[in-house]
Amino acid sequence: MSSVLITGGAGFIGSHTADLLIREGHRVRILDCLDPQIHGEHADFPAYLHPDIERVRGDVRDFDDVTRALDGIDVVYHFAARTGVGQSMYDMRDYVDTNCTGTANLLEAVVKGKHRITRLILSSSRAVYGEGTYECPAHGRIHPPQRRREDLDAERFDVFCPACGAALAPLLTEEDRPLAPMSVYAWTKRAQEEQCVYAARTFGIPVTILRYFNVYGSRQSLTNPYTGVVSIFYSRIRSRQDISLYEHGRPLRDFVHVSDVARANVLAMNTNVEPGTCMNIGSGEESTIGDVARALAAACGTDVPLLTTSQFRVGDIFACSADTSRAGRLIGYRPRVSLADGMKEFVRWADGERSEDLYEKTVTELSRYGLFGQGARRAS
Repeated sequence: MSSVLITGGAGFIGSHTADLLIREGHRVRILDCLDPQIHGEHADFPAYLHPDIERVRGDVRDFDDVTRALDGIDVVYHFAARTGVGQSMYDMRDYVDTNCTGTANLLEAVVKGKHRITRLILSSSRAVYGEGTYECPAHGRIHPPQRRREDLDAERFDVFCPACGAALAPLLTEEDRPLAPMSVYAWTKRAQEEQCVYAARTFGIPVTILRYFNVYGSRQSLTNPYTGVVSIFYSRIRSRQDISLYEHGRPLRDFVHVSDVARANVLAMNTNVEPGTCMNIGSGEESTIGDVARALAAACGTDVPLLTTSQFRVGDIFACSADTSRAGRLIGYRPRVSLADGMKEFVRWADGERSEDLYEKTVTELSRYGLFGQGARRAS
């Protein structure tokens, strides 16, 4: 039995992980600042938290808060972070401060406090890759740069070979490839990884890095429009509004259910791997944004108008799905939840929660900073 600290543990990934750890007999403490954007103004710890969780309200950027939370801890899950690509592009200081300074603060507290941590697990993101891995008929495997704005404006949403200009076919993305973050959020996740690898090599802290793909499921914030398209689409459905599918609904993502991610987290704690090892945690399946909208509408038992548009967000990628073979080999990870079943679980939970449709607010904010675009054609 271990004593486990989860920073950001009141969130949906942290709380599901805590449930599994407690079920296995571990002691769990969480450190969370209860960010109003996620938990609401004047929020207390959410009711869904397991009653056996020890709760510490504090900020990962505060050295005293972190030192207090680390007392007697064997294992640390570092989940506390600002998330969301679009918002990070203009709230740069907040993202860098929370994600990079917070991680440095945690590592410094571990080192200076001489805490004997048996495993530190960092939640990273597929965003560190930028575009996923692709294949060119003539040039083989390609790791392409960011798409050009002029192509997006002309509705050329595919990814093209930088050598010959041919449209590329997406492949599953492997861990040992160049990292090319394309947003402030992605840069901070890469920085977190580098900070943790430094701590592993310099101080011997046994760090495992898990790169999550598009996580969804119960306890996901329904009032924070920057946590992903599932919550945005759900809020639009419940407010009887159309769903706009950017880039003709064609972008490909890997949507992985939170229960699969929580299992991967526990497997990573229970398995001894080389410090600094990175592993993809996804479903290994490609789904278009249109597929996701249709699966969610089916789970809601309703028809919803899907508007195929030429709108786009600057900084978005076209495709990235996980090659999960390393996680399968090293920690025995196997995704179990299909997209259809995962959406049903999400809807069963969400139907009893308060949701807020803030889609137009996000469009307004992105447009203000020149991060929202419209191709030549209109919605159809």
